Amino acid sequence: MQKCMPYVLKQQAINRPDHSAIEFRTHKKTYADVYREATALAGYLQQFDYEKNTVIGIFMDNHADFPVIYFGIQLAGLIAMPINTKLAPTEVAYIIEHSEAKAMFCDTALIEKMAATGMPLAQCFTTEELPTIYAHEPYEASDVDDEDIAVIMYTSGTTGKPKGVMLSYRAIYEASVQWETSSELTAQDRVFICTPLFHCAGLHVFLTPTIMAGGSFIIEEAFSPTQAPTWLRDSQATIFFGVPAMYMLLLNNDDFSTFDLSKLRLFAYGAAPMPYELIAKLRQLFPHVALQNFYGQTENSPCSTTLKGDDVLEKIGSVGKPPTDKTSVRIAAPDGEELPNGVVGEIAVKGPQTMTGYLRNPEETAHALRDGWLFTGDLGRLDDDGFLYIVDRQKDMLIRGGENVYPVEVEEVLFQMPEVLEAAVVGIPHPVYGEVPKAYVCLKAGQSLTIESLMSYCSERLAKYKIPMEMEVLEALPRNASGKVLKHVLRSDR
Repeated sequence: MQKCMPYVLKQQAINRPDHSAIEFRTHKKTYADVYREATALAGYLQQFDYEKNTVIGIFMDNHADFPVIYFGIQLAGLIAMPINTKLAPTEVAYIIEHSEAKAMFCDTALIEKMAATGMPLAQCFTTEELPTIYAHEPYEASDVDDEDIAVIMYTSGTTGKPKGVMLSYRAIYEASVQWETSSELTAQDRVFICTPLFHCAGLHVFLTPTIMAGGSFIIEEAFSPTQAPTWLRDSQATIFFGVPAMYMLLLNNDDFSTFDLSKLRLFAYGAAPMPYELIAKLRQLFPHVALQNFYGQTENSPCSTTLKGDDVLEKIGSVGKPPTDKTSVRIAAPDGEELPNGVVGEIAVKGPQTMTGYLRNPEETAHALRDGWLFTGDLGRLDDDGFLYIVDRQKDMLIRGGENVYPVEVEEVLFQMPEVLEAAVVGIPHPVYGEVPKAYVCLKAGQSLTIESLMSYCSERLAKYKIPMEMEVLEALPRNASGKVLKHVLRSDR
């Protein structure tokens, strides 16, 4: 079985054993270290005689041991299941119960939160036990196939109950190949990540492609707008990934442009649209650094499209094209038929990185996977050059008196106001129109705006039916750990 990341890790340990693989503050692991510890952890797990496809959870914040555990579980022939540590105990309990996980690797600092779930587990290993586990005898090679499930990742639940996305060894491998190719990763790259590794982007857009290229993966526990420039400088990072909100905060730090980031070659971003003003300012301050947008879903590992090069300024609002010819994108009507360019419909993606299905959810699986295509639930359109534009989430679109309103269109207008840091638009009930848009905005430090000025700005740039009927200024938008705005929280605020 060669189309799997554990095999790639083994080859890197053979080919470049002393090359830095994982760095986390003072913790540094070479490729030989990572593979040795992962095989020892696999051997430790095998002594419990778990059946094939047994789910083993990972309840940890970012740390040097996270990748070791991730690979070690797979080397043992078991299924790794990273869990969002920001979830409430009841939400974690749902995931454990639904997945039927038998054991958990838990950050010692999170052990009380895990205990609060009340879920019985056969074993719960803490990070304090890892030195003992790493001293165990190495594993025996497991009988697994490329199409076996390697990882289960639960969706963020921004629109409802989280679903367990089953990703095969091959799916993760194929996504990693495409992102390695598209990002032109090499063994000299030093990829800096401060977004959560329990999220699919951190794992499969950056960690596994970096391992595939033989580069160095630099981890920080969480993002800090004041510390990040220092981290990037001192770590000699060549690639930085962040969600747009992180870039907003960095650019609001007047000292950001004064740091020596000469080693940096790529600003990577995703999870939300990047306003034109941010892209333009980054290009102005750091002309030697390229920008690249990454778009995908947990359901396809995630790997759908990418926007890079001069297109980031010439194709504003687009998320680009498929990263390689292994992936196809089309726009579909409600009956699944392909729509012509320029027409809004549901985005469908096809490629070898697509999920096997949702765990114990055949109805949702049948709805999402049709004729080899993944129907994403995102609304979008293709232009005549084949570039994809996301209009909105299908569930986020609202209908005001018969007129379709796509919140992202309104948000883009609000982003253009120099005083606005962030914006989110949702539909709220209305006795006459059924539902109308409401906007929530966050202002930049030291700025002020009246609701009247916000309304006036929108009225000059939007059709009347798209203008928010209500507006509210917040200190911060509610977000999940991957940086996505929790619009269901804003709706429930009514």
